[in-house]
Amino acid sequence: MDRLDGPPRLILVTDLDCTLVDHDDPENTDLLRFNALWEAHYRHDSLLVYSTGRSMRSYLSLRNKKPLLTPDIAITSVGSEIAYGGEESMVSDDVWVARMGEMWNREIVLEETSKFPELEPQPVKSQEEHKVSFFVGREHAVEIMKVLPGRLLERGVDVKLVYSNDYAFDVLPKGSGKGGALTYLLEKLESEGKQPCNILVCGDSGNDAELFNIPQAYGVMVSNSHKELLQWHEENAKDNPKIILASERCGAGMIEALQRFNLGPSVSPRDVLDTENFHVEVLDPAHEVVQFYLLYEKWRRGEVEKSDKYLQNLKSLSSPLGMFVHPSGVEKLIHEWIDDLDNLHGEEGKEKQFRVWLDRVSSSLISPETWIVKFDKHELSDGKVRSCSTRVLLSCQEEKEKLTWMHIQQSWLDGSCSDDQEKWIF
Repeated sequence: MDRLDGPPRLILVTDLDCTLVDHDDPENTDLLRFNALWEAHYRHDSLLVYSTGRSMRSYLSLRNKKPLLTPDIAITSVGSEIAYGGEESMVSDDVWVARMGEMWNREIVLEETSKFPELEPQPVKSQEEHKVSFFVGREHAVEIMKVLPGRLLERGVDVKLVYSNDYAFDVLPKGSGKGGALTYLLEKLESEGKQPCNILVCGDSGNDAELFNIPQAYGVMVSNSHKELLQWHEENAKDNPKIILASERCGAGMIEALQRFNLGPSVSPRDVLDTENFHVEVLDPAHEVVQFYLLYEKWRRGEVEKSDKYLQNLKSLSSPLGMFVHPSGVEKLIHEWIDDLDNLHGEEGKEKQFRVWLDRVSSSLISPETWIVKFDKHELSDGKVRSCSTRVLLSCQEEKEKLTWMHIQQSWLDGSCSDDQEKWIF
């Protein structure tokens, strides 16, 4: 949370499975739409929070399978874990860990739950120190929830039980849960003088219901929400104008909520990209780089006409003397790299599901007319992701009407380098 100097304009808190991540869409269409929108318009002054029932290990596994952005905060294991930053620098919240340890004993929980043969333990990857998870049908779950807390309390263990999706049964420390974790984070921000201007919570299942009880938050239930959350909405929030049921599913429903609550930009650059006349009306470095690489993706996929006009348009964005440093160390003029694109048009057709997305976009004004923009760039092709850290130097020229690319420098991120990838990265 220290990334921002002042209060966040927006805190967006979202569940992952079947909310931000649509497992029925192998193209990840709406997830990529959200990614472009967030990096172009929100990353610089807002906070992205993932709140998932997955354990930390399971969450990190999902990140290796889906084009998820790096969140500022990851709430995992149904609110019993809180961590800050990306995978390479993830830091656990020690205060929250200590709080979760109060009146909690995992061995006693395992001992008492073993007395219910209906409880089927979930895989090891779904278990954590402060989360014990099972599979069980609704009828048995209802009966167990009546007696298990009392038995555990007699042994000095105070728990919270969360049942969702008609099969997932989680035993957690008292005070945890998605709502408890978010309340703790908001109190922490308030103590630092960083109360957010707005909060949007997004979910689809029963373990998300607590998020919608945060009084200052707007809420969206995506159209594919489970019946238990829809029932909760009918009983608790159907007349609450701050909580809506979206007409769109998953990521599209989240974008819909940004528009309906007027929380900020709600049109993804993926939806409005003008490939013929590339131009960002406002001098916005983050928006500029997002749009540039969307153009690059469309060229590689063959979704724009192969023409010199298109390449000349790309060249108009960069200085004739601008240099591009490939992750391999090879240096060329940016215009020479653009010329090389001529042979790559349509090479990554739709059948290869070629996609490009940017993550952690940040820009700094280093002189009155010059910005440096930093981001991670990811390319997906044939099921493989190649990633590099990128720095771009942008200059405001021609009477401050546009930004000009002066220099691009890239370096491989871990696991992305190979001998034959020069054609993969721009």
